[in-house]
Amino acid sequence: MEIKQDEELKIKRHSMSHLLAAAVKELWPQVKFGIGPAIENGFYYDFDFGDEKIIENDLSKIEKKMKHLIKQNIKFEKREMLINEAKGWIEMAPENKNARPYKLELIRDLEKEGEKGVSFYKLGNFEDLCRGPHVESTNKLNKDGFKLTSIAGAYWKGDEKIQMLTRIYGVAFNDQKGLNEYLEMVKEAKERDHRKLGRELDLFCFSDLVGPGLPMFTPKGTIIIKELQKKVEKICQGYGFERVITPHLAKIDLYKISGHADKFGDELFHVSSKHKQNYVMKPVQCPHQTQIYASKSRSYRDLPIRYMESEKQYRAEKPGEIGGLSRVIAITVEDGHSFCRVEQIKEEVKNMIEIIKDFYSSLGLWGNHWVSLSVRDYDHPENYIGNKEDWDTCENMLEEISNEMELNAKRCEGEAALYGPKIDFMFKDALGKEIQIPTVQLDFATPKKFGLVFTNEKGEEENPVMVHRAILGSYERFLVLLIEHFAGAFPTWLAPVQIKILSVGEKHKEYCQNLASEFKKEEIRVEVDDGDETVNNKIRKATKEKIPYILVIGDKEIESNKLNVRDRGQKETREIDKKDLIKEIKA
Repeated sequence: MEIKQDEELKIKRHSMSHLLAAAVKELWPQVKFGIGPAIENGFYYDFDFGDEKIIENDLSKIEKKMKHLIKQNIKFEKREMLINEAKGWIEMAPENKNARPYKLELIRDLEKEGEKGVSFYKLGNFEDLCRGPHVESTNKLNKDGFKLTSIAGAYWKGDEKIQMLTRIYGVAFNDQKGLNEYLEMVKEAKERDHRKLGRELDLFCFSDLVGPGLPMFTPKGTIIIKELQKKVEKICQGYGFERVITPHLAKIDLYKISGHADKFGDELFHVSSKHKQNYVMKPVQCPHQTQIYASKSRSYRDLPIRYMESEKQYRAEKPGEIGGLSRVIAITVEDGHSFCRVEQIKEEVKNMIEIIKDFYSSLGLWGNHWVSLSVRDYDHPENYIGNKEDWDTCENMLEEISNEMELNAKRCEGEAALYGPKIDFMFKDALGKEIQIPTVQLDFATPKKFGLVFTNEKGEEENPVMVHRAILGSYERFLVLLIEHFAGAFPTWLAPVQIKILSVGEKHKEYCQNLASEFKKEEIRVEVDDGDETVNNKIRKATKEKIPYILVIGDKEIESNKLNVRDRGQKETREIDKKDLIKEIKA
C-alpha cells in the first residue's frame, strides 16, 4: 500500500523521537524514559533525569550523538509480546532497569483497556515500548533535516501532583531545505509575535494585581477593537441585525437549561453575594439572548428577529494554559443570533456568509481560506442535544447552501457544535498558520429547551430556529491574528495612528499642531512629534511604530501648502495636496 508523503514524514518524526531517546541513553545511562510521539513539525521525548539537570547547551551534544547514530545505519527492530510477558520482561530484565516505572505503568494501562499484547522497537542499545511504525533504519533519516529546539518541563500524564519530567523538543523535515524554511518561518513568527508587538506598539498590558488572563487595552489597542466593532456592526446592520446588551452573569439555571453548565463544568466562574444569591459569570451569550426573545409574544410576521452583541464572557482557564491574548479568562466576544422560521433558514445563513465575505475582504483575507461543513459524529450521538430528525434537516440545508453558494465545503464529521451543525471558515495568516474564526451554526434544540415560540398563520404556537453566527469571534484572539498577520502594520482604517506629523524645528511646531487639528476634524487619527530630536530620529521612531503616513513639516511645506508624505514601507517621499491626502486616507 502506498503511504502518503505527510504520513511518511510523520513516521520519520516518530523515528526521530526514538533516535533522540537512544542518544540520550548513551549520554546519560541512568535516565528513565517517558513517552516520545511525533507532533506537528517534529517530535518530543519525556525523560526523568533524576537529580541531574540538563540545559539548553546540552542540545548540541545530543544532536551530535543523534547524527552519529544516523551514520551507523542502525535498524529499527520490532518484536511483539503478550501483556504478562512484557510486564515480566520490563520488571526483571537488567537492561530495563531504566525503563521502570513509566513503561510498566503504560503496559498496565493498556492491559486495563483490554489489550492482549504490545510491541517494542529496538535501536542499538535502546529498546522502547512502542506501537510504531518506524523507518527501516537510521539511514532513512536526514541528518541535516532535523534540529533539537528546546527543553521544557512536563508532568507525567499531565498530572501536576506527579514529579515533573524533562521534555526535549525537536523539529524534523525530509531535507535541510525544509528545515531551513521552517526555521526562517519561526524567526519571522518571533518578530510577529503579538506579545512582543503588543508591547512595542503599546496596544495592551497585563497586571499581577488585576490577575493573569485579564488583558487591559491601552488607548491605541482600544481604537483597533472599536474600529473592528464599528466595521462588523455596520455590515450586520445592513442585514437587519440590532444591538443588544446582556448582563455579565446569570443564575446557573439558565445554563442548565441550555446545556452549557454540563459542557463547561469546571470552567464556570461561580459568584455569590452575602445575600445568598448564587450566580455564574456568563460563558456564552446565546442563552441570555433567548430571554430577550422570550420577553414578549412573537408572531410569524416579526420573524426573523436578529440580535448582535459584543460583550465579555468568562472561562476559568487553567493557569498554565493562559498566555498573551490567545488564551484569556475574560473574552470579549462578537456574536449574533437570528430567530427565524424553517423556510427562512437559507436566506439567513446566506446573508451571514455574505457578511463574513464582506468583512474579511476588507482585511484582504477573503480568498485565502477553505470551508468546513462541520457535522456530528454519527457514532456518538450522546455528545449532542436535540433529535436526529432536526439534525438531518440542518445538515442537509447547510450542504444545499454550500452547493448553491459554491463554497466547496469539505464535510468534517465530529466537528459540529453541541446543538447543531455549522459552516466554518478556515483562514491562513501570513505565516501559513490555519485559523478558524467565522462560523454559522443551525440550532433547532435551544429554542425548544427554553420554550421559545411564535404564533404562525394558523394561530398555532411553533418553535423558531436559532441561527448562531460569529464574524470575528473574540476580539482578543482576533487581535492576535491581525497583529501577527500584518506584523503590526495595520491597514489604514485600523491603524491607531494614521498620520504622524514631524516638525523640523521650533518655528514649525505651531503649524504642525494646526495641521493636526484639521486632520482631527476630518476624523483622521493623528499625532505630532515636535520634540527636540533630529528629524532622522523622529522618522526612525515613526517607522518603528508602523505609522501609515509620515509628514515632515519644514519651511518648504509651510510656504508651498503642499505636503511631503512618506508612505509606510517606502524610503522616498511624494508630494500631495492636503485635500487629496484626506480623501486618500478616508478611501
